Amino acid sequence: MKHLYIILFAMLFVGCGNDKHNEPTALETEEDHRDEITITQAQFESENMAFGNLAEFDFNEGIKVNGMIDVPPQNKSSISTFIGGYITKTPLLIGDEVKKGQLLVTLQNPEYVEIQQNYLEVAEQLNYLKSEFNRQKTLFEEQITSEKNYLKAESTYKSNLAHYNGLRKNLQMMNISPKRVEQGTISSRINLYAPIDGFVTKVNVSNGTYVSPSDIILEIVDTDHVHLELSVFEKDIMAVKKGQKIRFKIPEASDETFDAEVHLVGTTIDGASRRVQVHGHVDNEEDHFIVGMFVEAEIITESTKRIGLPKEAIINLEDGDYVLVFDAEDNHKIHLKKVKITTGKETEDILEILNSETLKDKQILVKGIGMLLSNSEGGHDH
Repeated sequence: MKHLYIILFAMLFVGCGNDKHNEPTALETEEDHRDEITITQAQFESENMAFGNLAEFDFNEGIKVNGMIDVPPQNKSSISTFIGGYITKTPLLIGDEVKKGQLLVTLQNPEYVEIQQNYLEVAEQLNYLKSEFNRQKTLFEEQITSEKNYLKAESTYKSNLAHYNGLRKNLQMMNISPKRVEQGTISSRINLYAPIDGFVTKVNVSNGTYVSPSDIILEIVDTDHVHLELSVFEKDIMAVKKGQKIRFKIPEASDETFDAEVHLVGTTIDGASRRVQVHGHVDNEEDHFIVGMFVEAEIITESTKRIGLPKEAIINLEDGDYVLVFDAEDNHKIHLKKVKITTGKETEDILEILNSETLKDKQILVKGIGMLLSNSEGGHDH
């Protein structure tokens, strides 16, 4: 590459031929001004060249990490049943949006009928046992009956009350109204409803499937509060602090860079991977992220502002780095001067300019240099 640049600037700074009567080319130099380049106004416009100035840029130092898009535990819900049954209705598909309280699935099982019947029987007995307990209590207080009869009535009533409350709670967990059962309405089916707003991410059943209490029927994820779960190596974790900026990409889906912030830093190290989990909050949660997406991220541990230029404005030669600065314009020609620069820190697109005073208030060619060099190489062998 160095030989290429030597040839290039030999072309730029040497005259265009021995025939002085030839018309000037689009790119020409003068023998007695080897640091000057002249281009035509037509070439400047056709190759979309542009001038710019020195500017202040952010130069960040950070830690490269990997991770994934995730949501807090409270934004995930795995739907299961407290009592097994057969699926009779599954109206939802993966990707469907659901609202809290919306019907998800319907289950059927004869055991549901038995539980309701037991509850109804216990409820009816409870009224009698309560009356008997109160009667025995009054008789005992008036010393008409024995303490033994009073205690027996109390024990029987409280035991039945506990059984009643337990069955009542079972019905409530099954989404069956105890009041309706007491009115004589008994059903062999139960419904499961969405506990949160979100989207269906898993459907593990179909109509007719038997599910037990240990089975996950559906999974719902609320994506309103997505965050980053990043893994940081042990050697880097001491430099990570709450509040630091994070820049991340989703390489499989987009070239766009997104912003986040360190929210929590883990306090334990995984014994196998020797990594620590770091939790980051995404700045713009309205961006469409999908839970589980792989991310490549950089945690910014230090950020400084420095004077620099885009890398496309820099020309690399064997004896150093240069830029082209506007010198004068006449007769539809633009005269540029080659100026040597000293560079410092760099980012993906920007180079720090250490001798910025040399270029202060100067117009610098920042676009089109690549096209200019390419055109100049065109008719030459290397």
